[in-house]
Amino acid sequence: MANVVVVGSQWGDEGKGKIVDWLSDRADVVVRFQGGHNAGHTLVIDGKVYKLSLLPSGLVRGKLSVIGNGVVVDPHHFVEEVAKLKGQGVNITPDVLQIAENATLILSLHKELDAFREGSNSGLLIGTTKRGIGPAYEDKVGRRAIRVMDLAQKDTLQPKIDRLLSHHNALRRGLGLSEIDGKAIFDELMQVADDILPYMGQVWRTLDEKRRKGQRILFEGAQGVLLDNDHGTYPFVTSSNTVAGQAATGSGMGPGAIDYVLGITKAYTTRVGEGPFPTEQDNEIGQFLGEKGHEFGVVTGRKRRCGWFDATLVRQMVVTSGINGIALTKLDVLDGMKEIKIGVGYELDGKKIDYLPASMGAQKRVKPIYETLEGWSGTTAGARSWADLPAEAVKYVRHIEELIGVPVAMLSTSPEREDTILVTDPFQD
Repeated sequence: MANVVVVGSQWGDEGKGKIVDWLSDRADVVVRFQGGHNAGHTLVIDGKVYKLSLLPSGLVRGKLSVIGNGVVVDPHHFVEEVAKLKGQGVNITPDVLQIAENATLILSLHKELDAFREGSNSGLLIGTTKRGIGPAYEDKVGRRAIRVMDLAQKDTLQPKIDRLLSHHNALRRGLGLSEIDGKAIFDELMQVADDILPYMGQVWRTLDEKRRKGQRILFEGAQGVLLDNDHGTYPFVTSSNTVAGQAATGSGMGPGAIDYVLGITKAYTTRVGEGPFPTEQDNEIGQFLGEKGHEFGVVTGRKRRCGWFDATLVRQMVVTSGINGIALTKLDVLDGMKEIKIGVGYELDGKKIDYLPASMGAQKRVKPIYETLEGWSGTTAGARSWADLPAEAVKYVRHIEELIGVPVAMLSTSPEREDTILVTDPFQD
């Protein structure tokens, strides 16, 4: 049986929650492999709404859920989210939830630094969620991070905090911020250590055991691949790798564990925060898409920027993330539009190109080249077979397949999990 990686093929917010939930019902293990609590999933199960931002969505289905080493974990948020889900009747024990012992922790100083940078009038504004994700990853790469396993070693934790603060207090002095007392950070961690440590484990070993038993593993990505630190619209990206290859690195499994990559793809394009967006429609079309698609962030409530589908971007992400098929979402938002445009290329300084340049300046200068398709007056909402779709909607979907170079494996026609047209089962591919 195949192991499946789910990634967003655009800038995130593609509707991964529903698809991941649909797949997690068929999986044995669900793994988060990057990011933090800055990206949210909304699940609607039997009319009940669950909002997750750190915990793997498989928990709601009672599946073994794993937070891999590639994730940065806010320990206080972890405790709060567990308590919230328990309050909704979800059974959460160390038998169904495990955190990698070598996952990096997000501290209060990370959140404070993140908020200071975003609120500053100097420097480049990225549009982060101010949850400390970036600064925590910086400390991880700088080899000074506090990790989950450190909570179990109280006698050596304080020296590690002091080493971390030798960097942060120097930085804070330069920014005009007051220095931090190491004892305060120690006490901050001790408040939640006993709540977290029962869930700590050797994730790489657990996943290897499950794989050897032939169990299905679902790797759940956060955000979208266009926010990848290497392959996205740098520097307007997140601080981790969001492409499918990170599923192996961020969980402790080799690349051979990945059998199928499913790219969740919205039928139009949205983006939160700063950065280039070639097909953005800052007009009545963008407003229509935003209002009909309820385009507000799960975690932050921020309004999303909206625009036409950009086939050039998705095709490029298909290559860099090794996407085998896509799950197309929110097709119903386009219902009733007389005509629909698709970005099929760019013009850069008078020349036509078929890719998004890596340069920040060039990304800002590209102008989209559009094809215009006929819209449809019928509805796609709730469709569960191709026969239920208007002919023009089918034509739109087929043209997207041609432009991005991979097939539509699943088609989502509403937030309800049953309203899904399955073409290819990723677990059986």
